[in-house]
Parts: sequence; structure tokens; C-alpha cells
Amino acid sequence: MLLNIVVELENGSIANVEVQKIGYAFPGQRSACYSADLLLRQYKRIKGERGKAFSYKDIKKVYTIVLFEESTGEFHKFPEKYIHHMKQASDTGLQMDLLQEYTFVAIDIFKEILQNKGVMECNKLDAWLAFLSVDEPERIVELIETYPEFEPLYKEVYGMCRNVEDFMGIFSEELAILDKNTVDYMIDEMQDKIDEQKEIIEVQRGKIDGQKETINELEGRLARQRSYQQSLERLNRKLMEDHRTDDLIRAACDREFQEKLLSEYGLIERNGG
Repeated sequence: MLLNIVVELENGSIANVEVQKIGYAFPGQRSACYSADLLLRQYKRIKGERGKAFSYKDIKKVYTIVLFEESTGEFHKFPEKYIHHMKQASDTGLQMDLLQEYTFVAIDIFKEILQNKGVMECNKLDAWLAFLSVDEPERIVELIETYPEFEPLYKEVYGMCRNVEDFMGIFSEELAILDKNTVDYMIDEMQDKIDEQKEIIEVQRGKIDGQKETINELEGRLARQRSYQQSLERLNRKLMEDHRTDDLIRAACDREFQEKLLSEYGLIERNGG
């Protein structure tokens, strides 16, 4: 995670802005937990401030805005969309303010689209996303030339980067534990995949070893057959030299007699081939 800040808007609404280097697993569930935590914190704070005068109408909206430098797989199913707005809605058309809204921004998809159209074609919202995500000097110059109001912001960001230790998080211990559990889950998930790949490799290695044994056995059998064939050729020559034509014809049809003659001439031991 690169940055996580909470701001209160002029109308009292709260926005949680989070930038993730690599998208966590379960981004929807995680964002819902953060939103619920902020809503509950706001409720406790306002109720504590107003006491008996407290009313639920005093609770304002909570916005959860997550920017992913490397978005998770579900976002890449929409390669031409990089901003996704979500909120709870009724299936009957009943209008009711349930206070929680979400915006997910896939910065990696935005940058791919930006490569094709350039900063000059950006609207103001895209310009802000470019300001948050682009680090190529030529792109920054192009952005400042198109939207000069970003120049002092770049200077301010530079000053902030020199004093990172001044930034403080505000989230509860429960959410810090949730972050750790999420990371632990992702590590376990990766380890499971590694173990699964190891099992596949071991199975394939076993198959390869079995194939090697089969090949070695076939090569040995082929070598024995070649040797036997050479012995038969020598036997045939000797039988012809000894004018044993009848034995030559019989040996061609009788394997047992053939091997007896091979042994007789000392050409080969009895061999089952």
C-alpha cells in the first residue's frame, strides 16, 4: 500500500482514499469492511458530540475510493473501463440513502488507455488520474502545459515526499489486523499454487522416468535382436559351407532347432529374443 488517507468533505461526508501498489485479494469485501468501520466511527463521534440531540439524519455519506496501481483480475474483464462506481440499490425502485458508496479506479488500465490517446485528449478527471499515476517527465510536462494548475501541486508533492514521516494513519487496530490477515491469505494462496505446481512437476517427472525405463528396455531388446539376427546370418553361411541344406530350411521354420544349431556352432547362447 502506498497511501491511505481519510478526508471530511464540506457537507460532512467522509471519503477514504486508498492507493494500493498491488491489489489485495477480495477487494470488494475489504472495501466494505473499511466503509463499515468509517461509518461506525462517524456514528460514535457524532453521537458522542450531540448526546440526546443526536439523530440518524446527522450521519453523512461515506465514500470509499480505491486506486489500484496493479488491479486484480476482475477489473481486467473490462479493459476499456477504468473507473467503477458502486452503491447499494433496491430491486423495486425504492429510493433510500444507505450512505455507503464505492469507487474503484484501475490505474494500470487507465495508463494503457492513456498511451493510446495522450494527455492532450484528457478531460479534467483523466488529468487528475494522470497527475496521480504518471511519472514520465515528458508526460508530466505535457500535463502541465495542458493544465497549468497542476504545476504548484507537483511542487507540493515534492515537498511532501521529503517529509513522509509526518503522515499518520487513522485506521483502527481491527483493520490493521484485517490487512495482515489478507496478506497472510495471499501468501498462503501463493504457497498453495507453488505446492500444486510441485506436485504436477513430480507427476511429470515420474512419467518421464517411466518413459526412460521403457526406452532403455526397448533399446536393449532391439540390441539383442540385432545381435541375434547377426548370429543367424553367420549360422546360415556356416550351414551352407557345410552343405547342410536340409538343416538350413528346417531352422528357418523351427525356432527351437534354430537355437540348437546356434549353440552347436558356438555362435550364441539360447536366447528368448
